[in-house]
Amino acid sequence: MLRWFHALMPKEEKFFELFAQHSRAVVAGATALRAMLEGGDAITTNYQAVMDREHDADVATREVLIAVHRSFITPFDRGNVRDLITSMDNAIDQMQKTAKTVELYEFTAFTPQMKAMGDAIVKCAELVQEAVPLLRSISAHAGRVSSITEQISDLEGRADEMHDVGLRDLYRANTGNGNALAFFVGTEVYDHLEKTVDRFDDVANVMHGIVIEHV
Repeated sequence: MLRWFHALMPKEEKFFELFAQHSRAVVAGATALRAMLEGGDAITTNYQAVMDREHDADVATREVLIAVHRSFITPFDRGNVRDLITSMDNAIDQMQKTAKTVELYEFTAFTPQMKAMGDAIVKCAELVQEAVPLLRSISAHAGRVSSITEQISDLEGRADEMHDVGLRDLYRANTGNGNALAFFVGTEVYDHLEKTVDRFDDVANVMHGIVIEHV
């Protein structure tokens, strides 16, 4: 009877399978968002991909949160498990908001800074995907996880700089010709791109906290 009961309980391995599933959705979503920033047909082609991958991530998030409540064994503190999957999900949620803004306002004039911020988002997503399985053996991989979190924080700082430069150029390009709408929409796109990178910095902070607690 006891063996049957334990067979029904989520195993620690299940969490890492779900983390990996979620991280794959995040990378795919980031790649599709970056492709949208090329403009033209790429916007419509990749918009639905962002939406679909956000849905996939939501499914993984729900399963993790359910498993946290059902399981006697979690890979690390339950609060940390919830914080990690929630922060990862917030990142792809923000990607979805960015894609929706582009689609809603029919925005097509993507600047070099926007594209560079998109590149930063893809890199952050790839770094998170690399870090997630390393958390299975935190002590052995603490150095690499810490290095990854530093890289993500550096990318967030550079994205902030690109955001500021881009906004200034956008202002200069549109205030003189009275094109306030283009400035408004461009500002919205910049804002969502910046927030997406910020959400990855939140993921890095959660991972760094897990390393500190377990090493």
